[in-house]
Amino acid sequence: MDPDFLNVFTQPAAVNQFVTENAIPQGEKRKLIKPSSRNTPKLEELQLLLIDWINTTLKEEHIVVKSLEEDLYDGLVLHHLLENLGSLKLDVDKIALTEKKQRQKLSVILEAVAKCLQLEESQLKWSVESILTKDLLSTLHLLVAIAKHFKPNLAMPSNVQVETITIENTSRGLKTTNAVEYITENKENLEAQSKDDAFDELFSRAPDKLDAVKKVFLQFVNQHIGKLGLSVKDIESQFADGVILLLLIGQLEGYFLNLRDFFLTPASTTEMLHNVNLALDLLTDGGLLNFSVNSE
Repeated sequence: MDPDFLNVFTQPAAVNQFVTENAIPQGEKRKLIKPSSRNTPKLEELQLLLIDWINTTLKEEHIVVKSLEEDLYDGLVLHHLLENLGSLKLDVDKIALTEKKQRQKLSVILEAVAKCLQLEESQLKWSVESILTKDLLSTLHLLVAIAKHFKPNLAMPSNVQVETITIENTSRGLKTTNAVEYITENKENLEAQSKDDAFDELFSRAPDKLDAVKKVFLQFVNQHIGKLGLSVKDIESQFADGVILLLLIGQLEGYFLNLRDFFLTPASTTEMLHNVNLALDLLTDGGLLNFSVNSE
């Protein structure tokens, strides 16, 4: 195998730094907007529109918002906004100076928002913790939801999307997931949505077209394994030792596999079985495998 692919495992340094600085406990995850996606024209347009809407709404109260992240986290602006828009009387102090008071205040406010918007907990794209920690993505989702409910004619730009990265601190190490998330409604039929991905095509093939199915699967595998400088030509032989399967799972699920946890060049059947069993464990832990598989 090409040793250059080992460089991939040196890239999580920035992720490790983020986890350390933000103290993500084991078993928990954080989602944030990628830095490269924070300054897109549509995102900036949405932020400016929301800031202008808030300032116009609260003009008589002499409240001026300059930053959605820095000015909304303590609940003061949200408190005034909800009382102004929905005539809601919230049983909480207007000003909360300590983090404990701010947390309590946000809890009351967000509970009122969920009740007013008739949202179940599973539908919420924000939380007390995310707003309090000045998370821009959560703050935008919250404001867009409030605006759509109380000011449905507000001309928000459509199809505002951001690239996100979700970082999870698991017992096996850090797991990252990249995604594209829409903040405002997607009113266009994106080209990517009209095309079947490799797995859709794979499962739609008839059983009598096994060679064609293998070809599609091979293309899918190489599309991801190719990022590591590797290539698969024969599924049966190259998947037998579990190495390619582990690396493929790592690419698809964002696992940073520790090289000490598996055998990169297995020299025996025992080492091969170790690799395959580890791969099956990862699939099971990720909820991708819910039936028994004989690793042999």
